[in-house]
Amino acid sequence: MMKFYKSEAPKNVSDFAKEFNFEVLRPYYDSETEEVMKRLAYDKTYLKVMAYLWPNMSEEEAIQKALNTKSPCEFQTGYMHHAIWSIINSTTTSFTYNGTEHLDRNKAYLYIANHRDILLDSALLQVILDKEEFETSEITFGSNLMEQGFITDFGKMNRMFMVKREGTVKELYDISRQLSAYIRHTILDKNVSVWIAQRNGRTKDGNDQTQTGLLKMLQMSGGKDFTKSFSELNIVPLTISFEYEPCDALKVQELYLSTLHSKYVKAPGEDLNSIITGIQQPKGKIHVTFGKPIKSELQEIDKVTNDNEKIKLLASYIDKQIHQNYKLHEVNYIAYDILNQTNVFESNYNTASKENFIKYMDSNIQKLKGEEDVLKHLFLKLYANPVVNKLG
Repeated sequence: MMKFYKSEAPKNVSDFAKEFNFEVLRPYYDSETEEVMKRLAYDKTYLKVMAYLWPNMSEEEAIQKALNTKSPCEFQTGYMHHAIWSIINSTTTSFTYNGTEHLDRNKAYLYIANHRDILLDSALLQVILDKEEFETSEITFGSNLMEQGFITDFGKMNRMFMVKREGTVKELYDISRQLSAYIRHTILDKNVSVWIAQRNGRTKDGNDQTQTGLLKMLQMSGGKDFTKSFSELNIVPLTISFEYEPCDALKVQELYLSTLHSKYVKAPGEDLNSIITGIQQPKGKIHVTFGKPIKSELQEIDKVTNDNEKIKLLASYIDKQIHQNYKLHEVNYIAYDILNQTNVFESNYNTASKENFIKYMDSNIQKLKGEEDVLKHLFLKLYANPVVNKLG
């Protein structure tokens, strides 16, 4: 079990954070837990979730469990980690990880991760940190998912902080400055790690790419010294590799519809459906790799004079680790060969595996709306692109 952490406001606040009010963004403190858990204890959604996760627990016991929870740390160990291990045990054939030897237990890191599942990407990191006796991290969570009420309380008790996604150009600029300051404040002042996805929204086509806008946002609070600004954040590229992509059919359908419309508009409840599908869908093997902290590369990047080029180079260094650390599975090699009409990787799979993947793909495609050939092409790209990226 992980070392106990105390969640309260830090005594010392860096100058860059003093002009911002983080009250709306931040997770809950220990001192707020009792009031929050009293709200959760009698919430109908909470009781439904408890009945699903702990089918043998009575409603009264579920209520008492909430009332006895005194901190976000207890919430994570008493609720979230049990839930995530239940998902792992029921929907995967193996769960492995490597690279924790690159980390120092006394340091806080910014984990910049590829993004394949709304809930599981960050949740799997937490159970690994817990198992390896590191303190868990804070987690970015889109405001589109943070509805008032149960979801907000549940998220903030799980050390999630809100990322606002909508506003005018000026509002979005101010939001970016505040978010940048909060992430740096969490790492430097609180000495707490942060998980953030390398891009807004999940990767829909299997092509993991770090958005330069994310890095520009992070630099907003770091001053003019490029090396110092990013060195302070202790960036660690984090790669999650699923054998069977969570919500693969839903992602293909969204990509297909995006080709028909200039802007894809999500239906009400679509995000929640993706979360539930990602939890319940069989995922086969999962592997997580912790990359090496990006340090020496920063000095090399800083030799470039153009600021935009510096950001692009940093993004490429992050992507290189994420791509090289991706653990390829049989389905990735199969998809690559089918898509490109080759047998380059036939030594990595057998005929039965190929037939099973084709049946799996066809059964998913049949449920979708659109031209079958286009849908199959998108489905194959989703699984083949990690091979393309690893080949460089």
